[in-house]
Amino acid sequence: MIFKRGGVGIVFALLASGVSAQGLEEAAKEVEKALHLTPDAENGRKVYMVCTVCHRPEGWASPDGMYPQIAGQQASVLIKQLADIRARNRDNPTMLPFTSPRLLGGAQEIADVAAYISALPMNPNNMVGPGFDLELGERLYKDECAECHGPAGEGDKKDHIPLIQGQNYFYLIRQFDWIRSGKRRNADSKMVKQIQRFTPREEYSVLDYVSRIRPPENKLAQPGWQNPDFPDYARHPWQTLPAYQMAR
Repeated sequence: MIFKRGGVGIVFALLASGVSAQGLEEAAKEVEKALHLTPDAENGRKVYMVCTVCHRPEGWASPDGMYPQIAGQQASVLIKQLADIRARNRDNPTMLPFTSPRLLGGAQEIADVAAYISALPMNPNNMVGPGFDLELGERLYKDECAECHGPAGEGDKKDHIPLIQGQNYFYLIRQFDWIRSGKRRNADSKMVKQIQRFTPREEYSVLDYVSRIRPPENKLAQPGWQNPDFPDYARHPWQTLPAYQMAR
């Protein structure tokens, strides 16, 4: 089952927020089914076409944090999030229509597109924080986050814990705040409780540090890389952000 880390706490929290028991069960069944299917990456490429509307062919984050970097993410994490959004266990009105069976398909298509996305090379120049308090951020990460997310932010595919290395700084802040407030309903209950005591300084410093955790070189795209599977895609520039966001 997909809720083993959060246990009963997640179930009751979701039920209290209006998510039906049927929705929880549907998501759990779909995740388990997709995890045991053999993915077809070529079909995943076709399914991913609808995702490029927001995530673009490369699957890299938007500078403003509206969209996360999904390239290189654990396939099991992608499967779980897609199933949770479809079953409304995770509130994401923007993505909800794109997860409908009419556009996404069933468990096989979820497995296929997750495999395709997880194999995409990651952005070698993700948006990072200002770098003002990295010593504190590193200490907090090692003490508070590494046990679940891994010493290098690599995540855990078995427990559906996301890879967070190379993630966009502003997206990390947005998700941290949503998890703490309960807006992201499918979050791990242990993490929800744990981050309640973080001060603003601690939050920003640890997320700044996380944004600077470099993925392994073999997961990174070469400079100037564009996904050759979508040669005709028109890539419009993202909104410009302060120069420090590119600094390392």
